[in-house]
Amino acid sequence: MDDRTGTTIHTGLLISTTAAMAWLSGLPMLFPSLGPSAFVLALFQDSEATSPRRVIGGHAIGVAAGLLAYHLLGVTISITATADPGSLEALRLGASGVIATTLTAGGMLWTDTRHPPACATTLIVSLGLLSRPFEGVLIVATVVVLVAAHELLLATARVGARYGNRLRS
Repeated sequence: MDDRTGTTIHTGLLISTTAAMAWLSGLPMLFPSLGPSAFVLALFQDSEATSPRRVIGGHAIGVAAGLLAYHLLGVTISITATADPGSLEALRLGASGVIATTLTAGGMLWTDTRHPPACATTLIVSLGLLSRPFEGVLIVATVVVLVAAHELLLATARVGARYGNRLRS
């Protein structure tokens, strides 16, 4: 199969896993930063960049930084709400995003868990879209599911290749 087709299908299968879980559970298990994570996993399948430690660790740091910034600044709105121009609440929301992104970048560099899509996760959390602690745990759990689905797809492909080659011999 062409690499482009395989990467496309792999990405779709990964996102389908979390989309199905979101649909069946009614929980927010499909959020914007999963798309780039699924694509990175599919494109760089066996790379250090897609190690579970980096993918899960990066998102966990993003969630922790986002929760810390959002709750430390006492933000009570989300980016989807209309804030008055120049208001203190809008300033706190913006500061929450800046602080969370900065902490996420530094945290990933210090722990060698670089995964750029985690910077989107930290904004999702710090801007009030999924900013409750339970939602933070759910985000990390969903990333674990995404990585597990990726590992399962890789294992299935390896087994298929191994036995497919034996059948052709």
